[in-house]
Amino acid sequence: MYGAPALPQDFVSLPYVNPDAPKGGQVVFGNLGSFDTLNPFGQKGTPPWQLRFWAYESLMGRSYDEPFSLYGLLAESIETPEDRSWVEFTLRPEARFSDGSPVTVEDVIWSYETLGTEGNLRYRSFWTKIERIEQTGPRRLRMTFNTQDRELALIAGLRPILKKQPWDPDTVPIGTAPYVVSDFELGRSVTLSRNPDYWGRDLPLRKGTNNFDELRLEYFGDQTVLFEAFKAGDLSAVREFNAAKWESDYDFARVQNGAVIKTEIPNQTPSGMTGLVMNTRRPPLDDWRVRQALIDAFNFEFINDTLTGGRLPRITSYFSNSYLSMAAGPAKGRIAELLDPFRDTLLPGALEGYSLPVSDGTERNRANLRAARKLLSDAGWTIQDGVLRNASGQALELQVLLQHGNLGEEEMQKAVDIYATSLERLGITLTTDLVDGAQYVERQNVYDFDLTFFRRALSLSPGNEQMLYWGGEGADAPGSRNLMGMNSPAAEAMIRHMLTTTSSEEFIAAARALDRTLTSGRYVIPIWQYAKSRIAHDANMRFAPRFPIYGDGIHYMPEVWWSATD
Repeated sequence: MYGAPALPQDFVSLPYVNPDAPKGGQVVFGNLGSFDTLNPFGQKGTPPWQLRFWAYESLMGRSYDEPFSLYGLLAESIETPEDRSWVEFTLRPEARFSDGSPVTVEDVIWSYETLGTEGNLRYRSFWTKIERIEQTGPRRLRMTFNTQDRELALIAGLRPILKKQPWDPDTVPIGTAPYVVSDFELGRSVTLSRNPDYWGRDLPLRKGTNNFDELRLEYFGDQTVLFEAFKAGDLSAVREFNAAKWESDYDFARVQNGAVIKTEIPNQTPSGMTGLVMNTRRPPLDDWRVRQALIDAFNFEFINDTLTGGRLPRITSYFSNSYLSMAAGPAKGRIAELLDPFRDTLLPGALEGYSLPVSDGTERNRANLRAARKLLSDAGWTIQDGVLRNASGQALELQVLLQHGNLGEEEMQKAVDIYATSLERLGITLTTDLVDGAQYVERQNVYDFDLTFFRRALSLSPGNEQMLYWGGEGADAPGSRNLMGMNSPAAEAMIRHMLTTTSSEEFIAAARALDRTLTSGRYVIPIWQYAKSRIAHDANMRFAPRFPIYGDGIHYMPEVWWSATD
């Protein structure tokens, strides 16, 4: 995106892999819930989420040790002009689908068009920005864009490439990746086997990766049963998100005898946002004073100490833990200049400085509750017979929508139980509606909630996806990623500036300005961040000693791990 990629043209392997890693072995992972399709690209159904990453490839691939850089995968060369108005890819002659057939320009064009018109909604937006896509040589194609957006040339390189065939959402598409589905029991398990004839095994981007012969996914009804399966040796690894459990629950026999190892992996990526999102489409959550009052009443220090032993730091902004995060205090310099045209639409704190409330750590949280009570009164809500009511006598009653059996939301349920007690002292009733996965997705799609669990992972290369998360176009469109319903001209202007600037300094300034707009918008009650990953795994699972700056993720385990028997 800016300057030159970090790796030289003749690089041997990615810097965080072992290029000599042995091949072989099997690993078994646990998923919660169920699945009803093996097509990860359709609009309907619930596929195993890992399939998109394990069984399909794109024209280009990432190094997770640097942001905003891509390297050739199915494409051997890439050409784009200075203004990035088009991008041209030349396919590798050796690229093959898993059935042995060559990857052709026709397959690539069909993939973009089909996914952009019939596939999952996440692929639709990019297709609308393509003015034309055409074959320009035996192995070459060009995409010309109708929008000024320098990131589009990179996004074009990351779309999955499928073999051209009649589009059927119930059919498993054929891909080019190292793994193919070899067995499954619908709703219960999926097995993927490494293709011994995988075409790209000697590419520098692939050297030392995809080392296990078999990847298996087992499904469980809840986290407790999944953890017991891991303790018994039925699963190869688990990721633990609760720091307190990491200290207290991982002393079972297989840890004590060395059969299981506990590994912590740091990262340098933004915290993203995790917490309770408030649906601003509904009153009184459309009033920022009410949202701020709810944030004040959330006694994070007490809740964190109770649930994690105080081991996890709080998320302080959407890009906290990175150089893209907003600074404390008033906006200065270029950031202030970018935000100034929108000062009349920005909420208090965006320009002046905004920070989350901090309690004294006790259960009573008196100072913050007093601040919350004042804001609620300013917004027209007063205590009447022990209940907070507005001028019409309507009581302030809120409901949190959570999914039964989901790991992150089990933790959130415990936090909500404590939170509800605090809100009772303000005269507010907070209840929880625990529903199954299908109902949960449907209700989120139609925004049938007051508050719900929210998680947006953000990277060091934020781009077009930011408009999907925060853009006004998704405020009322069913099924959008904009769960809070925000519609901020300032946020959209910052995103557009990020997408069109040719300067890394301008990009950083716009990202920090966006962070200010989002955080001061008071859309989410943030909880804790995960500045490091905690993985408990079989002792024979190994990894290179150097961690990528992006830390752990689908790109890391199992992709760059291997099996050792010594």
